Amino acid sequence: MKNILELNNVNVSFHTFAGEVKAVRGVNLHLEKGESLAIVGESGSGKSVTSKSIMRLLPEKTSEIKEGEILFEGRDLTKLSNREMEKIRGSEISMIFQDPMTSLNPTMTVGKQIMEGLRKHQNLSKNEAKERAINLLKLVGIPNPELRINEYPHQFSGGMRQRVVIAIALACNPKVLIADEPTTALDVTIQAQILDLMRDLQQKTGTAIILITHDLGVVANLSQRVAVMYGGTIVETGTTDEVFYNPKHPYTWGLLSSMPKLNSADKELMAIPGTPPNLLNPPKGCPFAARCPYAMQVCVDNMPDVTDVTSTHKTACWLLDERAPQVEPPEAALVGGAR
Repeated sequence: MKNILELNNVNVSFHTFAGEVKAVRGVNLHLEKGESLAIVGESGSGKSVTSKSIMRLLPEKTSEIKEGEILFEGRDLTKLSNREMEKIRGSEISMIFQDPMTSLNPTMTVGKQIMEGLRKHQNLSKNEAKERAINLLKLVGIPNPELRINEYPHQFSGGMRQRVVIAIALACNPKVLIADEPTTALDVTIQAQILDLMRDLQQKTGTAIILITHDLGVVANLSQRVAVMYGGTIVETGTTDEVFYNPKHPYTWGLLSSMPKLNSADKELMAIPGTPPNLLNPPKGCPFAARCPYAMQVCVDNMPDVTDVTSTHKTACWLLDERAPQVEPPEAALVGGAR
């Protein structure tokens, strides 16, 4: 299938009083039409910065895309003006943010907030936009949409507000939908409903989804491919089955080991010791080396090359070098039947 979105050697920095924070370093990713890609990792790994770079939503005065290209249908988004990006945001690429209460304007009815994008990007009349907004509320599972379209965000529960945010994101039939921690602020039952809704909507609309999350359970339920991010870099990519059942990077092992499993309720969860690297002065070698129990001197001194495990599975780790010692993943990282 043809890639609808490609990130090639993307580097993003923030300029602070303490110095330059190199938040994203040499990221390469692609997204095919209609597929779902999850980007996972700890807080501070660069997931949200990567997604906001695609949308060009980073603050202009304090951040910059220093290098690389972000190709959407062959157009480099980093070269577009703000006015050109405004035509793409919400229309062809949309974003769902993690907190629905702060994503919605409390002074406007939800109907007006859905209609706003429709009238701007699709030139619909007020009545046409209202009818489309009602259909969108119905599509995302909000009962009595003809009445609720006139209500304000505070009159909706957290789960219903997130459904409204999804309706706004889907209003103009975007080709790419970026969901940044879409279920973080919701309880477990509502999380499951929102994930079912997103899976169902993707099947109906064919929209490609980038899911930003630290929750591996969410990944297993929604995504076809996974990119594991650490220290501003991509350390492993592959299909969901490859990353869950045949992980190759020690950081991925650590993430999987820290995931609760149904058959191990009485066991203590594993934790990755140490802290993420300081990106004011990023390490010259593998960013995970300082926390990796298998690190060698070469890991500290040199950034590893990306190794092809299969045609779809790639890992940046010196342990895959033929000269490295043979290391097996810890038992806790073997997902087995946990999915």
